[in-house]
Amino acid sequence: MRKLVARRAAVKAACLTAAATVLLAPLSGTATAEPAPPQLAADTLPAELVQAIARDLKMTPTEYLDRAARAQQLRDYARDFRSERPDSYAGAWIGADGKAVVAVTSPDAARIAAADGYQTRLAPVSADSLESSLMQLNQWITSLPRELSEAINSVAVDFLNSQLVISVANTPAGHVLNLPTLIANVKVILSPGGGGPVERRPMGGDTYISAPTSLHDASLRNVDVCSFGFNSVDSAGNALNISAGHCDPNLGKANQQAGVYLPNVKDLPNSPELGTFVNAKLGGQNALDYSVIKLNDRAVRAGMDQPTVRGANGTTLSITGTADPITGAPVCKSGQSSTFTCGFVVADRVETQLYTAEGESKTIRGFASSACTLGGDSGGAIVSGTLALGITSGSNAADAPDCNEANVALAPYGGTATLGIPIRAILADIDESAGGGLGSGIQVRTRPNAG
Repeated sequence: MRKLVARRAAVKAACLTAAATVLLAPLSGTATAEPAPPQLAADTLPAELVQAIARDLKMTPTEYLDRAARAQQLRDYARDFRSERPDSYAGAWIGADGKAVVAVTSPDAARIAAADGYQTRLAPVSADSLESSLMQLNQWITSLPRELSEAINSVAVDFLNSQLVISVANTPAGHVLNLPTLIANVKVILSPGGGGPVERRPMGGDTYISAPTSLHDASLRNVDVCSFGFNSVDSAGNALNISAGHCDPNLGKANQQAGVYLPNVKDLPNSPELGTFVNAKLGGQNALDYSVIKLNDRAVRAGMDQPTVRGANGTTLSITGTADPITGAPVCKSGQSSTFTCGFVVADRVETQLYTAEGESKTIRGFASSACTLGGDSGGAIVSGTLALGITSGSNAADAPDCNEANVALAPYGGTATLGIPIRAILADIDESAGGGLGSGIQVRTRPNAG
């Protein structure tokens, strides 16, 4: 009998720090600000999500939606402010009190932001300077031998203290690292050493399994367990789902296609097929981790082409638009292992190195949140309010059996942290690489498919 192993879910290289980061321009290069999409009313949120918001965020549904909307307003303002005053802009975030803050490097810039209704903070280093230091640090990391570079979990930009934060595994290799002295303002924190993948039984409506060959292949020894992300549609009307790139077992091969199945744990080889991976990326020029699954007629008939995210007990949340990550914004995620959990964006730019099975290093760039994510949640949807924010790539809690144990075990290291890949950057990359074919003009579904 084949063993069900969730090796795709535990991306241990994404052991993230809880440092806040500088607010950066869109990763995809699409700088055009869009009007804020509408959000659902508080009384329309599913009960399980309301419970997660109260449990994890200590907020009411109305407070959650309001703060998510304010975060997107701040994102638009900060983008314009930085474009007009690049030397004066030093970051932006939503504070613990829910108020928007803009960091600047000069009193004149502070007066401008204050006149526009924002709280301000003077900082010694601009966002551009911190970005330059981040590039130097990443160049140094990529030059290290693998046994040393693997000890570095992630690098983030902490604009509250105008410094880079490098998370190093609490291992012998991590202890012997000699950081470059030419890069100023580098803080090192120790995080727990990563473990291996965990075995998890698939559960709930948001689970899928995949394998590099047919499930009936006698030589197959395990399958991969991941979570569906956002249902989407391209300009040709193809029903698609966006998940994590590392979930494709044929990632990096000439033919990346692999079947995606709804697991039948009592008869795994005869699990019904729901679609096929048609595109997957891990790293590359835009440093993304995403996959595109073309859903088949069976999946469409089951309702998987609708604008919904599944949570606990089959409840669904309707998606009303897309959003960008902003530090301090409230987020909730859905995944097959931990269902709905919530937290805040704690870093809107994080970079980490992942290694493929062949030993090749891949740089992944995304945002970090404090929402608990377990093994098997990879590819699941992350929302802010009722807006699509990103998909789950990795977590420092992937080895934990449940979020309660993860919260206790990781409390000394700053708590749980999840790496998310921004949905707008994913959509732009899919559209750009489609060449007018499948995936061209892709959008996250925000309206029910009446077809």
